[in-house]
Amino acid sequence: MKKKIIWSMVAALLILSLVLVGAGQYFYNVAIHRSVDSVELHGGGESVTAASLLSEEEKQAKIDEVMEWTDKQEFEMVEVKSADGLKLKAHFLKNPHSNGQAVILAHGYKGNSEQMPGITKFYYDQGFDVLKPDARGHGLSEGDYIGYGWHDREDYVKWSQYLVKATEAENIFLHGFSMGAATVLMASGEKLPEQVKGIIADSAYTTVLEELTHQLKYMYGLPAFPVMQVTSMITNIRAGYTFNEASAIDSVMKNELPLLIIHGDQDDLVPTEMGQRIFEAANSDKELWIVPGAGHTEAYTIAEEEYQERLKAFWSKSLGK
Repeated sequence: MKKKIIWSMVAALLILSLVLVGAGQYFYNVAIHRSVDSVELHGGGESVTAASLLSEEEKQAKIDEVMEWTDKQEFEMVEVKSADGLKLKAHFLKNPHSNGQAVILAHGYKGNSEQMPGITKFYYDQGFDVLKPDARGHGLSEGDYIGYGWHDREDYVKWSQYLVKATEAENIFLHGFSMGAATVLMASGEKLPEQVKGIIADSAYTTVLEELTHQLKYMYGLPAFPVMQVTSMITNIRAGYTFNEASAIDSVMKNELPLLIIHGDQDDLVPTEMGQRIFEAANSDKELWIVPGAGHTEAYTIAEEEYQERLKAFWSKSLGK
């Protein structure tokens, strides 16, 4: 009888282990493994404020204007090699009226360098050269997994070095959205070229573990433990990083550059309190702008003029002007 109980317990543990490993593999394939399929994330919809801001005709006219401008620009495809040997691609827009300043724009999860046309045009209009990389595992860049900013942080050091060497940029800003915001914050804790003068993070998450835990809860109704721990272990084996170490919070504690943290107060995809906690953890010169009515990465849509004025003020302050 005692042996039967022991064997039953062993069998149950084996079955549980197989189920957990299967779940971990499933979530790795859904969230980490490179895929062209888009994922409907919790909280990723349009906010009430953004939806009611302009009529459909006005929205389309604005989009058409920006896209018409974009189509007229001559973006150059440029490339760097990552520390682990990946070919990383970016679109580069040289400004013929350059003021010696450049921005590196970082896109979000499952995005690419062809996005962010509105902010691209704004930076260009202010005399900036604009570099828009495809993150590893996205777009035209190599990589079979999504790094959520962790391995990408070193890639952005490479891109910063590229701008210094190839374009002789005097002042560089890193500006990211969502996953791209977490990426530039993680990069802020690295040894960046002295030409990098400031970091702008719009809708960043604190850590990969906390963001994926947030999504797991709302999309699947599952507790974080032990699914996230198993998925993190599988990610470490297959992609070389864990969810705990991929932390924007830890990085900003090491950062010495000026920070502008932007977050919508209606952000359900990356909760607003994450932006607040990142701000509180930062030790450098820092600003926090919580945008009323804005959902995830909607600040530029909802408060475009104020967004632009805050950027200009941040650049000036960061450059000591």
